[in-house]
Amino acid sequence: MVFAIPIVVLILLVIFYRLVFRLFGIIVVPEDRIGLVTVKFVLFGENKQLPQGHIIAIKGEAGYQAQTLAPGIYYGYWFWQYDVVLQPLTVIPSGRIGLLLARDGNELPTGQILARKVDCDSYQDAAKFLINGGSKGRQAAILQAGTYRINTYLFEVTMTEITTIHDNMVGVVTTMDGVQIGQGQIAGKVVAGHNNFQDANAFLNESGNRGLQEQVILSGSYALNPWFARVEEVKMTEIPIGYVGVVISYVGEDGADLSGAEFKHGNIVAKGCKGVWAEPYGPGKYPVNPYIMRVELVPTTNLVLNWATARTESHQLDKNLSTITVRSKDGFPFNLDVSQIIHIPNTQAPKVIARFGNMINLVSQVLEPTIGNYFRNSAQDSDVIAFLGTRKERQESARAHIGTVLEQYNVYGVDTLIGDIVPPESLMKTLTDRKIAEEQKVTYDTQKMAQETRQALEKETAIADIQKEIVKADQGVVIAKRIADASVEKATGEANSVRLQSNAESDKMKIIAQAEAQRTKMLAEANSEQVRLMANAEAEKIAKTGQAEAEKILAIGKSNAESYKLSVEAMGGNNFTQLKVTEAIGSNKIKIIPDVLISGGNDGANGPISGLLGLELMKQIADRQKNKE
Repeated sequence: MVFAIPIVVLILLVIFYRLVFRLFGIIVVPEDRIGLVTVKFVLFGENKQLPQGHIIAIKGEAGYQAQTLAPGIYYGYWFWQYDVVLQPLTVIPSGRIGLLLARDGNELPTGQILARKVDCDSYQDAAKFLINGGSKGRQAAILQAGTYRINTYLFEVTMTEITTIHDNMVGVVTTMDGVQIGQGQIAGKVVAGHNNFQDANAFLNESGNRGLQEQVILSGSYALNPWFARVEEVKMTEIPIGYVGVVISYVGEDGADLSGAEFKHGNIVAKGCKGVWAEPYGPGKYPVNPYIMRVELVPTTNLVLNWATARTESHQLDKNLSTITVRSKDGFPFNLDVSQIIHIPNTQAPKVIARFGNMINLVSQVLEPTIGNYFRNSAQDSDVIAFLGTRKERQESARAHIGTVLEQYNVYGVDTLIGDIVPPESLMKTLTDRKIAEEQKVTYDTQKMAQETRQALEKETAIADIQKEIVKADQGVVIAKRIADASVEKATGEANSVRLQSNAESDKMKIIAQAEAQRTKMLAEANSEQVRLMANAEAEKIAKTGQAEAEKILAIGKSNAESYKLSVEAMGGNNFTQLKVTEAIGSNKIKIIPDVLISGGNDGANGPISGLLGLELMKQIADRQKNKE
């Protein structure tokens, strides 16, 4: 509360002084302000009203005044005639630019979209802008970072970011204003003095063309008016080691042909002209505008191209090539892989590009048909087996032929290599069987020679052995003679010895015979005694067994007789007889009723026929009982 009164008093004093100053026509403009003046009316003078189509007064007419009040004290600006607005200064911070739109001025000429710059102290002197012929609309000039006293009644200021091109990038510029591009051109010509398109007025004053520009801007920050130039970032063109970049320019003057009279497939021109440049780019990075020129990479090292399915080099030029299928003279189709090594000198690279446009066209238009047709024609002159057998010679012939053809296209054929050859499976089986048969024949011939050698060896060995036996036989004769003489002497001695031994042996045999006879006699007597004892034992066994069986039968008979006797006494003789007959019929299954029954009368009495049947029945019963016993 202590500080509230002074603040209120201070505010009241400020209001009081302002009212007093306004009453006496005094205007105080601070350091950070600009005074924008509006004249409400004009009582005296010739210029009472603004010209038709204008809103800013430069001669004291009623309305918005072009002249502004800089910081300071001014008198005579009575509140009933003048309206003064203290406007903050226009500040453009670092990293931004100011774009200006003029609300008053001359009309833009037809075809222009940006007003040209006039001398007006960076648009801080509005009266000078209008007096010097400044045009209304978007201004080509910009405000750089800083502080400006801009009359916002005349100019509208818009701030935007500066343009940044990053490292390894190129800025491709397209301008929105300028002279129309010439007939047959696709990009504006290069003009000087515009500081990488940052000075739009200098570009326009030098009759720069609107549209795509040949000139590019490199990495960095640029104060570009986006109403004047649009920038697209693209990557720098990189030429790797082992390659050159042949430039095809779509802009420039038509230069003289440097390829020579013998080259009839396109013009080779000097650098900067339209067409294929005679001097290619070496390895490195280049700020190339891709919309006005194209750089074709051409390998200057040895380049390998594979005619093989599923095998492609890193350069990808052979990605559309595949294994070559050929047909032999004997009608067999087979596949073979081929590798072609080529070399393009950097001095010949522009001619290759001028002729084919790019390396892919070189491969598809020259290498692929040349190599494919050569091997197809070569295969038709030979059968499969001969082709396989002459692979080295055919490879040398292919290298010479293809190298000669490629020289016509400014390409050097380093070497031609034949890879895998895949004959038909049926033919391979035939070849395999033939090879196996040939190897077996060699094996058999070798075995035959081995056997013949063995036979010769055995023959010589046998002869040597016979010779040995002959010598041995000769010596044997001598030895046998001596042995015979010795044998005679020995035989005489042995005869005497045998005679003596024979006498002794005769006596010995006689003694042995007597002993053997005695032994035989004793064995016979022992055996006889054994047989007698065994016979006696067996007879006694049989006698006792028969006696026991007789006593058994007698006991059974007595028992049956006693049983029959008791049965007869109990049943009577006739009844017992009928019972036994019935039992016999049942146990022996005797038919008592014949298959054909013959009756003797109708009275049911027994007749002669019945008697006969009874006798036959008793006979059968008796026979069965007999058989059973």
